[in-house]
Parts: sequence; structure tokens; C-alpha cells
Amino acid sequence: MNSKKNSPLIQWYNTFGRHDLPWRNTTNAYHIYLSEIMLQQTQVKTVLERFYFQFLEKFPSLQSVAQAHEDEILKAWEGLGYYTRARNLHKTAQETKAVLPQSVDELVKLSGIGLSTAHAIACFAFGAKVPILDGNVKRILYRYFALKSASEKELWKRAYTLFEGNETMAYEHNQALMDIGSMICTRTQPKCQECPFSYSCLGQISPQEFPQKKPKKPKEQRTRFLIIYRHQNRLALSKNTSNLLKGLYGFAQSKELPQVGRLLYLGSVQHEYSHISLSAKVYVCDVDLKQCKEWFEYDSISQMALSQVDHKAWKLLENKSK
Repeated sequence: MNSKKNSPLIQWYNTFGRHDLPWRNTTNAYHIYLSEIMLQQTQVKTVLERFYFQFLEKFPSLQSVAQAHEDEILKAWEGLGYYTRARNLHKTAQETKAVLPQSVDELVKLSGIGLSTAHAIACFAFGAKVPILDGNVKRILYRYFALKSASEKELWKRAYTLFEGNETMAYEHNQALMDIGSMICTRTQPKCQECPFSYSCLGQISPQEFPQKKPKKPKEQRTRFLIIYRHQNRLALSKNTSNLLKGLYGFAQSKELPQVGRLLYLGSVQHEYSHISLSAKVYVCDVDLKQCKEWFEYDSISQMALSQVDHKAWKLLENKSK
């Protein structure tokens, strides 16, 4: 593909690209890095409306992230999900002493930064002339080259092929691909007639064939009992150690209803994770202090990082207490 400053791709980006995104209007490496991490598993709209600016207000620099306690980072990340991202952000801030390296080779060594994210940060924050390979770009490559399946190595090779000739416009090239993947070359109902690749895309006749769809794994249907142990104006919570919610505080959960004290049923809560559908019946149980290790005053719970399920359970208790 002949790609220069006046190529259809760059022209399309200049006209239709999302130039107003805040991380595209800054040279602050931390701001760009933060956006890349937040956007790994979350839609742009959600990040913009509820998390990006709010997080920067609490932690205006990578140094402030490094100096914070992990609990503070998780609280600021609360509701965004995939909390490993927050823990890795904190770890990376400390590993780098709050100064991000500029090369792909050094960035990819850091916690939570994969190869595509390393390319994105290097390009957008430091001007590296490299392509990226996020989910949207992969879908474009599958369709552009009419690939039904491909290895990661093959996709990177194709990414460089598409990038050839656009090295001097690396920033615009990569941002354009992300925008096209988000706005035009979508999973369903792609708008091929509006795409700057319409003259050269091999898969535009039947874009839904590329990539070949993988069988969708059914979600695990998980049923639990969630017990809020209470002693006067204190509630028992403990820190999760499982990967799913590691670092967040939560109420006790069990597969069977525990044989303790008098259990008062509060209601049920539902929550959908990426691979789990959780249904929990919520109870409150008054016990003495010796029966639980960690107790917290009601007022302090609002300052703690809780999972969405625990927030829902906490709300049931609050409504019952009114």
C-alpha cells in the first residue's frame, strides 16, 4: 500500500479522527500511559466519563502513584474492573521510580505492559516509529488481508506490512487504525463503504468471515452465600487474595450457608464478570468480636476499595437499616 501524508488513511484520520480525546492532546507520558492501561479492557466512553479525569485528579503524576498505598490506587480504580491493571500500574510506578523508559524493549519489561501497549506508549508518548496491535487493529488486519486465522507472530508481520510507508506518520497511522476499528470496521455491521481501505481491503465482500469465529465458552454459573458479619457498629471484611478481585476488601462468601448465629436474609445480588455469572444470597449475622479477625467502622467502609458485588450487598444492608 502506498502510504504517505496524503494517503487515504491519513486523510481519513485528519477529517474523521477522534482528535478531541484528552490523551491525544498531551505529551505527558504518564497521561498517555494511564489511558492505554485503562483502555485495555474498557470502552472509551466509560473511561472518559467516569475514570480518567477522576484518577488524574487524585494522582496527578506517576510519582504520586508510586508514593500511594496500593489500597488508595484500588479505591480510585473501583468500578473500572480488571484490578490487575491497577496493581500493575502501581508496581510499574515504583519499579521505574516514576520515570517511564522510552523504548519498546524497556517498556515491555514492565508489569502490565504487553507488546502492543509498549508500542503504543513508545509511539504516542515518545515518537517511536512503530505499529501497534490491539484488538481493533487485529480485526482490521484479519479483514484487510482476508485472514480467517493467524498467529500473533503473523499478525505482527502484517501490522508492519500495513505500516510500511507510513513511518513518518506513525502517530496518525496508529490512531487512525484504532478509530477505524472502533467506528467503522466494527465486529458487527462494519461500514465498509466509509472505510479508507475500501479500495484495497481483501475482506470487504464478506467481512464477517474474518477472523473465523471461535466457539464462545459458556460462563460459569456461580452461586454463593454472602455473609455480612456485624458487631454493633462494625462490620467484618477481609482482603481478597484470588486473582479476580485481589487486593479488594469484601464480605465473607461461601458455597454453603454457615452454621453461625442468627442469619437475617437481606436479599440477593447478581453480577456479571467476563467469564463468571455470580448470584449471591446476602445475609447479615450478629457475632462477637472474637469470631472475625478484621473489623471496620461503618464510616470507614466508604473509603475502602470494594468489589461491585460487595457494594451491592452493602447497599442491601443500608436499606434494611433505614
